[in-house]
Amino acid sequence: MSERLVVIGSQWGDEGKGKITDYFACRADMVVRYQGGNNAGHSVMFNGHKYSLQSIPSGIFNPATVNVMGNGMVVNPESVLVELEKLHNQGITDYQLYISDRAAMVMPWHSALDGAYECLKGGKLIGTTKKGIGPAYSDKYSRVGLRMGDLLEPEYFAERLKAALDEKNMELKMLGLDTYDFQTVYDRYMEIAKILGPRIVDTSDLINKALRSDKKILFEGAQGMMLCIDHGTYPFVTSSTPSSASVPVGAGISPKWIDNVLGVAKAYCTRVGEGPFPTELFDEIAHEIRERGHEYGTVTGRPRRVGWFDAVVARYTSRLAGIDNWALMLFDVLSGLDKVKICTHYELDGKIIDTPPSTISKLARCKPVFIEMDGWKEDITGIKSFDELPEAAKAYVRKIEELTEVPVGVISVGPDRTQTVIISEKLKNF
Repeated sequence: MSERLVVIGSQWGDEGKGKITDYFACRADMVVRYQGGNNAGHSVMFNGHKYSLQSIPSGIFNPATVNVMGNGMVVNPESVLVELEKLHNQGITDYQLYISDRAAMVMPWHSALDGAYECLKGGKLIGTTKKGIGPAYSDKYSRVGLRMGDLLEPEYFAERLKAALDEKNMELKMLGLDTYDFQTVYDRYMEIAKILGPRIVDTSDLINKALRSDKKILFEGAQGMMLCIDHGTYPFVTSSTPSSASVPVGAGISPKWIDNVLGVAKAYCTRVGEGPFPTELFDEIAHEIRERGHEYGTVTGRPRRVGWFDAVVARYTSRLAGIDNWALMLFDVLSGLDKVKICTHYELDGKIIDTPPSTISKLARCKPVFIEMDGWKEDITGIKSFDELPEAAKAYVRKIEELTEVPVGVISVGPDRTQTVIISEKLKNF
């Protein structure tokens, strides 16, 4: 029987998915990215080197791994070329990469529109990275967007491009923005087609053949469940669904293939951008955690907001995504604190609730209900097993398991691949 592992972010993104997907990608035959675009960054560190990815799957560092950018993504071809060039300059030249012919394209006007619409919101910003992801998804669902496969048919691409520009240039003019010349755009994307064309294929067929051949496949998402367009802190969310539930659609496979979901969660919480954040800290502890955890956005460089671990969010996202195990990341960052806290419930207008409300109006009024636990002073960056953890650290892990009813299967005690403790037998066998 084949092995399939889905790795998802279970908080507000930036949980450390890059390290986990990189760790398991070393064992995978195929790594599939199934949603999102180049607005989310993965940081991967091994052999003393740090690599940053945005849209390219984390298996790119293993020459034996087939990397797939699925149809559920919105792909910026220019960004892909920049990423590949950067990897090339870092010595990563031997890889297998394929892009779905059904993936929507992020075009130059999308980032311009993204920034313009964000500015129109005045003081009520969404916190978008202005990479054009939202407008690209909007065009996809408005059925005026271009797809990667269009690049393989020059005449058809020209037809689709003209139709898109007729609409988009009008929109750009209305917003006082520069418009785009058809011939200039067409010529540039035909150049891109020559470079990326051989990588643009029917990836659904590719993935399904791998599934039927009992290959080990890792599915990775971007952002985190609390940024889900349906179930996140709307409207302060992304434009797609990071959940394991979107893997079948975003990868082009049947739901029956999904049987192992790993939820990546920091040992505390962070958030980039706007929106309610119930456990957020504003004191010296927040600053200490931010600096020790290098909590700055991979793509934007923005300082991340920091808070205590939120078991309300963890229970909610595990229910939505069917999480089988937690990967508890940056656990070492908490070492040295006298006390650590976990949010067990929220208090909303005098009532105790155990799941996030649907509106940000209510979520902004939620007050965290904390339990306080002893911290630990020991350096845990070199441990190799759960048993080597200090007793207070073990108690923290067990409390998270108790509150979420999901076992911790992985603990990360440092940024390097080797600083990863696998507890789950199922994950050891992947």
